[in-house]
Amino acid sequence: MTDNILSVRGLDITFRTNAGDIHAIRGVDIDLPRGKTVAIVGESGSGKSVTMKAVTGLLDDNSRVNGGQIIYRVDGKEIDLLTLSQRELRRRINGKHISMVFQDPMTSLDPTMTIGAQIMEGMFLHQNLSKKTALQKATELLQLVGINEAEKRLKNYPHQLSGGMRQRVVIAMALATEPQVLICDEPTTALDVTIQARILDLIQIVQEKMGLSVVYITHDLGVVAKVADFVSIMYAGKIVERGTVEDIFYDPRHPYTWGLLSAMPDLNTTEARLYSIPGSPPNLLHEPPGDAFAARNEFALAIDEKAAPPFFQISATHAAATWLLHPDAPKVEMPSALRARIERLKEESGHE
Repeated sequence: MTDNILSVRGLDITFRTNAGDIHAIRGVDIDLPRGKTVAIVGESGSGKSVTMKAVTGLLDDNSRVNGGQIIYRVDGKEIDLLTLSQRELRRRINGKHISMVFQDPMTSLDPTMTIGAQIMEGMFLHQNLSKKTALQKATELLQLVGINEAEKRLKNYPHQLSGGMRQRVVIAMALATEPQVLICDEPTTALDVTIQARILDLIQIVQEKMGLSVVYITHDLGVVAKVADFVSIMYAGKIVERGTVEDIFYDPRHPYTWGLLSAMPDLNTTEARLYSIPGSPPNLLHEPPGDAFAARNEFALAIDEKAAPPFFQISATHAAATWLLHPDAPKVEMPSALRARIERLKEESGHE
């Protein structure tokens, strides 16, 4: 991952609440290689969306960035986005260089404005296009995202479109200013399975045509398998495992990753019920002193209660933060049911 267009380093964020400070992001590192796709995976509340909202300056008012860097590389320069004010970030970076597609399209669309006006708004702000040129480009964008009768649809309001069409419009809006980075925050969760597959295919087609670098925020490992080049597994405000999509699916090393993969539906499973990770994520109002996953980890060691594990490098692309990888740790194998599932996956995909 040498040519990274975006690098998050040591990001640390706290939220002030009436109950106390919540240490939501605890030293996160993420790299997005140019032209590639990185998926950030984890349960709800793990910090996936907050991390990417910090990139776009969309954090809530009660947030405090305690430290870290978010380096965006453009035109041979490095810009630390955390040094920019919210106003600078929104005028210089958001839309023009980095765009975000949210989970629910209706939260991104103004019900009082036509689709065309909303797509063209960013063009007027960032590109100073004439109305005629912007209208032509908006029509082309709707065609690119697979909406028929594009000229007619530009005059529609959001409520006149289906959920799948609204999500396509939101993607067109995100692409209107020709960004370099597209952040997709659960972009297909509110859609049915058929439309979900079409939207994922669409984003991949657009990525290839425009040379985009893409970040997916998701809890759906099926989506990850389809779209990602690299994966970061997140738990309780930290990355606990990272690697290529092959590393994560075929050679997972963190017990949390084992749990996530075991909980995936599988047509060939002989189990009567899907596996679920026992317990609940920790309350970060009271930050655990050791490994945050220890209480839910059947393979936890005594040291997990006292000290958070560092990252152990498994290969050039693969690392995990678990004491099980320490040279002195007892030998622990992944659950046999998961091993059998991975062998089936390898066989189906022709992976050596």
